[in-house]
Amino acid sequence: MLIVCKPDRIRVRAESRRHIGIRTIIERLKEAAIFTRIISFHSFLFLFLTFAAQAGEAAETQQSQVPEQTEAAPAADVIPLDDIRILVEVFHKIKKDYVETVTDKDLLENAVRGMLAGLDPHSSYLDAQGYLSLQQGTTGEFGGLGIEVGTENGFLKVIAPIDDTPAQRAGVQAGDVIVRLDDTPVRGLSLNEAVKLMRGKSGTKIVLSIIREGEDKPIELSIVRDVIKIQSVKSRFLEPGFAYIRISHFQSRTGDALQKQIKDLRLKATDGLKGVILDLRNNPGGVLGAAVSVSDAFLNEGRIVYTEGRAQDAELEFNAKPPDLVGGAPLIVLVNEGSASASEIVAGALQDQKRAIIMGRRSFGKGSVQTILPMHNDAALKLTTARYYTPSGRSIQAEGIVPDILIDKVKLSSIANARTNIIKESHLSGHLENEADKLKHDEDDPQNNKKGLAASDFELYEALNLLKGMNILQARSSGD
Repeated sequence: MLIVCKPDRIRVRAESRRHIGIRTIIERLKEAAIFTRIISFHSFLFLFLTFAAQAGEAAETQQSQVPEQTEAAPAADVIPLDDIRILVEVFHKIKKDYVETVTDKDLLENAVRGMLAGLDPHSSYLDAQGYLSLQQGTTGEFGGLGIEVGTENGFLKVIAPIDDTPAQRAGVQAGDVIVRLDDTPVRGLSLNEAVKLMRGKSGTKIVLSIIREGEDKPIELSIVRDVIKIQSVKSRFLEPGFAYIRISHFQSRTGDALQKQIKDLRLKATDGLKGVILDLRNNPGGVLGAAVSVSDAFLNEGRIVYTEGRAQDAELEFNAKPPDLVGGAPLIVLVNEGSASASEIVAGALQDQKRAIIMGRRSFGKGSVQTILPMHNDAALKLTTARYYTPSGRSIQAEGIVPDILIDKVKLSSIANARTNIIKESHLSGHLENEADKLKHDEDDPQNNKKGLAASDFELYEALNLLKGMNILQARSSGD
């Protein structure tokens, strides 16, 4: 789940310290006659970091010299000079002894990447191209395969393929582990490096080597890249009055798109909406604001989600406001192991508020918030800044949303000539006719219309049956 910060926000936060710190550093460097003698870069780097640390401590001391604040600064806020010295020493040894020449820029950038990669699987450093790619992904159009991935044990793990993309059409599944991209082993690559390899010019081919649970050997999938245009919201009627809404990704415009789809569905439902199935399977998440908007569309009031982090501005709370856009119609939400982050926010909110029944399989379990912090060099930090909690206070981090009704991953196959072996009263010779009987053909039998759905998507088939039952009970309880 993403929150994007503007550069001004970061600049203001650091303004006071920077003013004191830089001035102090310059004075200290002048005193040490650094500018009048020739020294190596690693020596300058160490002195700069050392003076910066001391200046930072001095600034903190000045800010803390007010009444009622005489306690010593926490040990965690002290700059570790010994560790900085080790960093500079490693930098120097690489520059001096590494088999090939490495630029200072590459070394420092890799040091930043390492700091972030060591935190958690979702924090990372985005160079200018990586930052641009992320922005394209949240707005809805980019070039590549159409696949959401994360890192696990040095490999790429598929969170979910995106609907109607080359990856989905090639058969990529949630939970697949990618071990090789063409001839390049994935192990050892950063997430950004792997994403760069998968993206490319439309029409070019890439081969993914995949390990899949239940398969004895790796699977190789040849995929042709394409321009990925994500339509995050689609809808249709499964049967008269029973609507199906599919959200494949949470983008900045997803909330508005959902409102439009619901409006169109209500106009087409001449007898009103009898029930809605919201499909969040294999939805890897996206923008926090979109998850809030989608949840709000089905709620009149109550908390949707709240976040908690170390920084004060990481503590957020979002609440629903009227109206419920589907008028309180019965609601079922489908999730599976590919439903992550923003998908889990929506499912958790509707489950805790007792607005929907959740069906499917346990979700991915990503309960953290990543904030995008732009930097002056057109790059950005993607940093985990908070955990989010469902309305009842649940954290789903590494746990996931547990459905109210579990559905195993199964595939049905029809029994040949099953209907020809069934004998009914109407088949018996000389049977009495029903006075209200009208000629009906097999193709008019609603049961026939659902046979294809049961075979192609058993989970959706089960959800529709339950939704119809809920509608019947609702109508009977209201006396209709």
